Amino acid sequence: MEPKYQILLFYKYINIENPEVVKNWQLELCKKLHLKSRIIVAKEGINGTLEGTVENTEKYIQEMSKDPRFSDIVYKKSEGTGNAFPKISVKVRNEIVSLKLEENDFSPQECTGKYITAEELYSWFTNQKEFYVVDMRNDYEHKVGFFENSILMPIKNFRELPNKIQHIEHLKEKTVVTVCTGGVRCEKASGLLIKYGFKDVYQLKDGIVTFMEKFPNKFFLGKLYVFDNRFVMGFNTDSKEHVVVGKCDKCNKPTDDYVDCAYIHCNSDNRHFLCCKECRKDKKNLYCSTECYAKDNLSN
Repeated sequence: MEPKYQILLFYKYINIENPEVVKNWQLELCKKLHLKSRIIVAKEGINGTLEGTVENTEKYIQEMSKDPRFSDIVYKKSEGTGNAFPKISVKVRNEIVSLKLEENDFSPQECTGKYITAEELYSWFTNQKEFYVVDMRNDYEHKVGFFENSILMPIKNFRELPNKIQHIEHLKEKTVVTVCTGGVRCEKASGLLIKYGFKDVYQLKDGIVTFMEKFPNKFFLGKLYVFDNRFVMGFNTDSKEHVVVGKCDKCNKPTDDYVDCAYIHCNSDNRHFLCCKECRKDKKNLYCSTECYAKDNLSN
């Protein structure tokens, strides 16, 4: 019988005095339970996503719950493939999500937006309350999925956010709800808005993935971009209510299939792009640009 795989997505902002110790513990735990992962540990907390069999990922949760610092972590669970991650990766960084505020950095434990649950946000949508959803994800993420009428921040990397706040300054007196994949970026993004003078700031608790799971194809259009080899995920995608919002970067036809530029030395901001099955039949379309195609074939 084929094993069933599960992916866990989680984070916790909590003071960690010695990140190296936690890193080594996480490495050993992943090895022991045969989990592949991408985990970041910093003095401000832990941020991770990992995959293994259902049995072993549940054992991971049990082991984490034994540590008082991590006992109340909320894990977002989804079906895995067994190949979501190439290896175990556990690293120590300065931040668990890179915003690079340097001396102006702050802890979400001191300043962050009010939590709004998936159920509460759904109620706001259905009751047509006046509020504004601000998507704090990178531009290539919301190309395949976003909330209806949401404001998509023009950022290619989360650390660009402080320089893009002017795009939503007109909402300082309005009710704003920040959204992101699992919630970790909104902890700081919502706090940053408060520091910039926004008066009524909320953040979607446990992220878009939780809303989609509870209310598939309701108010969130398309699929959710994820940072593993699946690229995108969705719930009830065979339903008539599901829509494909992504557009092929080569022919503009509907698709939610991402590819990486075939030129391994590509440094373009657009190296990760949407390309439909039909276009992928032509080798030239596997490159983000004609320049990359020329360089790769010149080197060959």
